[in-house]
Amino acid sequence: MAITLESPIEAVLGTSKHAAKFTKGLGLRTVGDLLYHFPRRYLRTADLSQTPQLHEGEMLTVLGEVVRSAVRQHTDRRTGRPAYRVETQLRAGGADLQLTFFSKSQRVAEWRKGVLAPGVRGVFVGKAGSFRNQWQLANPQMVVFGDPSDASSAGEAADNELAVEALTELFPIYPLTAGLQHWDVMRAVRFARQVVEDVTDVIPEQLRETYAVPGLREALDLIHAPHEPGDVQRAQHRFRFEEALGLQLVLGRRRRALEALATTARTGGTGNLLAAFDDRLPFTLTTGQQEIGAEIEAALARPHPMNRLLQGEVGSGKTLVALRAMLRVVDSGGQAALLAPTEVLAQQHHRSITAMLGDLAASGMSGGLFAGDQEQTHVELLTGSMTKTQRKEPLSRITTGEAGIVIGTHALLQDQVMFDDLGLVVVDEQHRFGVEQRAALTDKAGTPPHLLVMTATPIPRTVAMTVFGDLEVSTLTELPAGRAEIQTNLVSLVDHPAWISRVWERVKEEAEKGHQVYVVAPRISGDEPEQGERDQRDFDADGNEVAATKVQLSAVDEVADELTHGPLQGLKVAKLHGKLPAEEKERTMSAFAAGDIDVLIATTVIEVGVDVPNATTMVILDADRFGVSQLHQLRGRIGRGGLHGLCLLVSHAETGTPARERLDAVAQTTDGFELSRVDLDQRREGDVLGASQSGRRSSLESLRVLRDEETILRAREAAEKLLSSDADLERTPLLAERVAEIEETTSADYLEKS
Repeated sequence: MAITLESPIEAVLGTSKHAAKFTKGLGLRTVGDLLYHFPRRYLRTADLSQTPQLHEGEMLTVLGEVVRSAVRQHTDRRTGRPAYRVETQLRAGGADLQLTFFSKSQRVAEWRKGVLAPGVRGVFVGKAGSFRNQWQLANPQMVVFGDPSDASSAGEAADNELAVEALTELFPIYPLTAGLQHWDVMRAVRFARQVVEDVTDVIPEQLRETYAVPGLREALDLIHAPHEPGDVQRAQHRFRFEEALGLQLVLGRRRRALEALATTARTGGTGNLLAAFDDRLPFTLTTGQQEIGAEIEAALARPHPMNRLLQGEVGSGKTLVALRAMLRVVDSGGQAALLAPTEVLAQQHHRSITAMLGDLAASGMSGGLFAGDQEQTHVELLTGSMTKTQRKEPLSRITTGEAGIVIGTHALLQDQVMFDDLGLVVVDEQHRFGVEQRAALTDKAGTPPHLLVMTATPIPRTVAMTVFGDLEVSTLTELPAGRAEIQTNLVSLVDHPAWISRVWERVKEEAEKGHQVYVVAPRISGDEPEQGERDQRDFDADGNEVAATKVQLSAVDEVADELTHGPLQGLKVAKLHGKLPAEEKERTMSAFAAGDIDVLIATTVIEVGVDVPNATTMVILDADRFGVSQLHQLRGRIGRGGLHGLCLLVSHAETGTPARERLDAVAQTTDGFELSRVDLDQRREGDVLGASQSGRRSSLESLRVLRDEETILRAREAAEKLLSSDADLERTPLLAERVAEIEETTSADYLEKS
């Protein structure tokens, strides 16, 4: 029976003692899964006859023969107890290299000396170092070739010889699981490449020639057994292009499907709410707000749904742009809904939009009537904490259409919420909502509504083209007048534990000037996080998770108690988090906005939408637990009233860790676009589309949207050409199958969150 990419992996593993580690540990089920399990990086196979070319700390792969081995005893400096080391002289490429293996046990040391007997050959992987003018590897990983005359080790020796038979200048380093070594994977992959048949290529030959990508079988050989760096580059280009092409075809088909939908054009009709609102603005719109406002008005006037992403820095005026779009829809006889991720943010939006509208926002029974020449409309708030009685009248006005603008949380998605004519859905901080939630709201419209999604996390061009490729993108780059500079400092408690006292002194100084301060903590009480929040995860260069610094994380309840009775005694301190009753949250935010509270100790509920111009200082405790974008969002809450801002990032993160690098980046710039690149680079390719649960063919593992910008552009061009001439991909059935697989996966769900 022929072995194909779809064959079970057991077809090439056979009775290998490591078979379960491939299937359970690495999650590889088919031969294709194994062949798509690519090396993460490559090590140079050292030529020890050219030792001047070696570098201290360089990872090396050495193939050589043992000259001699000896056990030495020494005293462990940490414990004072006897310890042992095996010193092995290795001959490789005409030069000698010392291998040193450390052990607490004499028995283990003697055993290792026996394994490394004179004449034994093997491969050794480790970090180069020099000791007494000789190059050495300390505690290297190794695979040795036993004596084939020994029947008990003959099979293993032969297998090990096969594992390095084709060893070239580049030694592949694979993602591993406990109990597997790189050569175990090398051996399995090498055999699979030899026996697999019918390697069908999803990229048609003409496309491969046009975009200079190698065929699938050649690319698999090049990526697993390269002879030079150029081989790796050619193979990686092929697989990145393959992934980018599949994704761009999915997005291209989705764009075409959206354009084919019919909806009600919202031209503004004879209404005058928007004109009245613009007349009352006490300032001039920025050029960007005017231009994007015109783009949105033109899109709303078309007979197919607008699907637009509005991005811009914190404070760039996105909410004002969205409100003008909502008023245009109300002028057209329709309704607009604004979906916010938290109750605090929904309340803030309701408060600020009502304030901006002034007497254009109806109250009591006056909705829909005229006040002089100015038409009014109800602005309703709907949240989950409202009682049945509190919801009764708003629900009635939403159903009859009397409420033109509806602001709410997930409560808007409930079945009993019915709109008369929902024309526009605005989603704030789109990354907080899943596809099902967005669909639940848009499904409440009689015809597909227009959609505007907003984010204060700027998105690099290739991300917008990749993750949000089915949306038109508008970017606000200007900041309105009155935004002040924010100074950001890292307070490292690892290097300077006493600095925390100065942090609270600085807070007190600012409060005594009449200004207000936010203190942000990653926990509510004990180790309880804010609902929906997770600590930032960090990874090393090999993709392995880096353990966070083990400290007791700051929590709002405990910090509030400590500061109130300690360094901030005498100041008016309050706390805010998602588990407080709605009335208390509203009361606290109103008091803080009114200046009645000096210091607000909160979780990330204040991350977006909270606007208190007198707040000048923010202290973020355990700042390493937050991601780059979240830190930038939080920092954007200060400096909003023309007053100089100060943000202090308090952390125990060690120098050289990804967490420390992240904090340094945030401290060095307030450019959201630059930080978004840092953020994406740290999260790496695994988070671009989320982790797929349905196999290698639908998950993006090779593509990185920053590094591979040119590849994505070329793939988008290829996808557009293919779809223009063959919208259903009938002439490329393998590509059509790949697109269908992507559309059915959780990755597609992530795409739809856009």
